[in-house]
Amino acid sequence: MAFCFAFYLLIIKLSLASADIPTTSNEACIDGATVVLSFGLYQSSCPEAEPIIFSWIEKAVSEDPRMAASLLRLHFHDCFGCDASVLLDDTPNFIGEKTAAPNLNSLRGFEVIDYIKNDLEFVCPETVSCADILAIAARDSVVLSGGLGWEVQMGRKDSLSASKVSANNNIPGPNSDVATLAAKFQNVGLTLDDMVTLSGAHTLGKARCSTFSSRLNGNSNADTDPNVNLDFIQSLQQLCAESNANTTIADLDHKTPMMFDNQYYINLLSGEGLLASDQVLVTGDEGTRELVESYVDDPVNFLEEFKKSMLRMGSLLPVTGENAEIRRNCRLTNKFTS
Repeated sequence: MAFCFAFYLLIIKLSLASADIPTTSNEACIDGATVVLSFGLYQSSCPEAEPIIFSWIEKAVSEDPRMAASLLRLHFHDCFGCDASVLLDDTPNFIGEKTAAPNLNSLRGFEVIDYIKNDLEFVCPETVSCADILAIAARDSVVLSGGLGWEVQMGRKDSLSASKVSANNNIPGPNSDVATLAAKFQNVGLTLDDMVTLSGAHTLGKARCSTFSSRLNGNSNADTDPNVNLDFIQSLQQLCAESNANTTIADLDHKTPMMFDNQYYINLLSGEGLLASDQVLVTGDEGTRELVESYVDDPVNFLEEFKKSMLRMGSLLPVTGENAEIRRNCRLTNKFTS
């Protein structure tokens, strides 16, 4: 593993050098407090942190290739806050975000984060936050799926609370139109271009029939294009008609489902976006369609821009002060752990 991780670090350094990504720390002022995210934060305090995380992600993805998409999704759903709130379990006196509509029966990979946290607490107690683990795990999942690496900014703290209401309201749904998608991203400081770029994460992963049912019955805004791909829609109708729509899953990218590449955008131009919120990127707005077309024409540019958007997303709204800690157990705040 040591050789693999050393080679992987070299790839990340070369990727970082080739992109227009700042290598200095990033400061944000939240409620009067300065939050500093920086590169290489754990090199002195816990040099084993990134190798441990990479080892567990490599193991998880080798055993279940779908896990790469799941861990990337975990970071995204957490990062309309980036505070590990999505990892908190419900308790008799606390309702977390796991049962929010965008998360229920959708998010997975919590056990992988548990394994990582247990190892890190043994080696470097109360040093590496759960929120940073999610950010690093997302990067490693992309790398292990063939995408480019990037150096992750670290220094996030873990929240003491969660908001099911915010998760329901802030995370874009699978039937969103372009205006809704853009508004939800812009509400947290991400641009329209970031939205289209981060949607490219759907080059990995799967979705349940129930999440794209609007495409099956022609009730989706995505299908306003007169050149809708009827063969693709019929194949989905057949898949979902033969089984339980709540459990049957389809690839978000049916061409290269385990490879982090630009095939997702190629599929959109062919009318083969699985979710309505995917297909509207080419049918609902000329600006988003132009960016999709540019990523089809230049796959390397997509990979480079994805790195930058992930860094921007990863620095969103960190928690501070009395509302933050480094959890000993990612599922519970420290007052509930011994």
